[in-house]
Amino acid sequence: MDRRSIANALYFFLAMMTVIYLRDWWVVSRQTEYVPYSRFEQLLEQNKIKKVSILDDTIEGELNEKTQQGYTRIVTNRVDVDLSNALSKYHVEYGAVHQSRVFETIFSWVAPALVFVGIWMYFTQRLASRSMGPLVSLGRSKAKVYVETDTKVTFADVAGLDEAKEELAEVVAFLKSPERSTRLGARLPKGILLVGPPGSGKTLMARAVAGETGRPFYLTNGAEFVEMFVGLGAARVRDLFEQARKTAPCIIFIDELDALGRARQGPSIAGQDEKEQTLNQLLVELDGFDPHQGVVLLAATNRPEILDPALLRAGRFDRHVVIDLPDRRGRAQILAVHVKKVTLAAKVDLDEIAAMTIGFSGADIANLVNEAAIVATRRDHPGIEQDDFVTALERIVAGLERRSRVLTPTERRVIAVHESGHAIVALALPDVDPVQKITIIPRGIGALGFTMQRPKEDRYLTTRTELRHRLAVLLGGRTAERLVLDEISTGAADDLKRASEMARDMVMRFGMSEGLGNVVYAEQRAQFLLNDISTVAASEHTREQIDDAVAALVRDAASLAEAILTAHRAALDTLSEQLLARETLVAADMPKLPFWSA
Repeated sequence: MDRRSIANALYFFLAMMTVIYLRDWWVVSRQTEYVPYSRFEQLLEQNKIKKVSILDDTIEGELNEKTQQGYTRIVTNRVDVDLSNALSKYHVEYGAVHQSRVFETIFSWVAPALVFVGIWMYFTQRLASRSMGPLVSLGRSKAKVYVETDTKVTFADVAGLDEAKEELAEVVAFLKSPERSTRLGARLPKGILLVGPPGSGKTLMARAVAGETGRPFYLTNGAEFVEMFVGLGAARVRDLFEQARKTAPCIIFIDELDALGRARQGPSIAGQDEKEQTLNQLLVELDGFDPHQGVVLLAATNRPEILDPALLRAGRFDRHVVIDLPDRRGRAQILAVHVKKVTLAAKVDLDEIAAMTIGFSGADIANLVNEAAIVATRRDHPGIEQDDFVTALERIVAGLERRSRVLTPTERRVIAVHESGHAIVALALPDVDPVQKITIIPRGIGALGFTMQRPKEDRYLTTRTELRHRLAVLLGGRTAERLVLDEISTGAADDLKRASEMARDMVMRFGMSEGLGNVVYAEQRAQFLLNDISTVAASEHTREQIDDAVAALVRDAASLAEAILTAHRAALDTLSEQLLARETLVAADMPKLPFWSA
């Protein structure tokens, strides 16, 4: 018998003894009246006492009839007098009674001891649970379990991912009717990997699968398996799969799988043993559970390139579902889902908002709707208007306006000329994104002004000419400063950085240099996070050629920008003066320039 059972037995015994004692006390107290000894003598003289029991310390008497209060017995203190003579005188039956003190002894000695023992065991157990609880639960899985009523997410709540939903519909069909899905001998893949950029809806899609099936949903992430002590992560993996088998059919979803399944490299060293054992246990579990049991393992990552090859082989995570950034139609559908939770004005064009949000993920769009609601609330609008969405978009892309930052007249003129240079070059080139807004109001951390260009449509391919024109737009600000002010400033630092990266990609990744030919000198290893460019081994002479080719592209783009600004110098001066006067210009305020033909 464990300690908890012993404590429960002691508590039950103590409660039972207390009940018995209280019952006896209640019964006796309802029939017995305590009287002084003088009153006892009066009752003897009046012949109202039928029988007497002489105890060690007290005398109990039984009355001939009930009193007015309904008592039938009396009790008084024993006094050392010639009691026997008095009782005989009045012909009262009496006799000495040995008073048993067993019950009193138990209650006065054993019961308090039991109480103290119970209190001691209770606090000892509480302290043990607090100090040893984390150690006892180290090997247990920390996965959160959801059922159908907890999930409340279906495919209807996931917009813009039609292809992924069609792919995962097979999982839903299998879990709902496994007999029908396996009638021809097919089996469901053991592991399904959801890959995509951050915020694209991988976790939401996994929840939707669970919501569609109505099956238990185990939600965890790769970092929860990694611990400092070797073997704990593997124990948690075993515990997770044991729980899942008991509730099958069910879904296990491991978010951020790369924290657990990073590729193993070289000999094990301290700190890597735990990760490798955890990964090995996951591989064993994937091989060990029967696909016909109905345990579906979903995982998500935005870094599939670093996963261990053993995880991705056939029979494990052999099916990859891409959860990519939505296109314009998908963004409009996502907007339609999120605007149901807010109050819109009468004339809001969701399709136009979707066109403005190229490159936005589902999470970005949800944040845009929330920011627009905040802007509309601050402006006391009855509903969210189109302009509120535009303001929210500018806040997300460029940062908050910082009107409190005081710029000198010279700085304001430099910024106005700089931003006007970007706009004039963009207006003159035919295949660049159209200019929608120019401002010289500082925003964010370091932006003293910005020129907003809005793409007309989603693009998936870009030509060399288009990239050259983008380079020219980036260098238009620095070139305008040189032409108008005969000076250059530090305001072009970000433009130069972006132009250098674009030119280097053109040479090293896209093979757009005539001198170097169609050879790739760099590879992009990351797919969904920031581009991680690694240089391929090349000779010193080849590296010099790469540097020369990059510099030549940037130099040619600057020459193109200078030619455009020189030809449209009057428009440049007019636009910069208007920008100084009004601080912000929109598309309707832009000059109409003929397209430049190079």
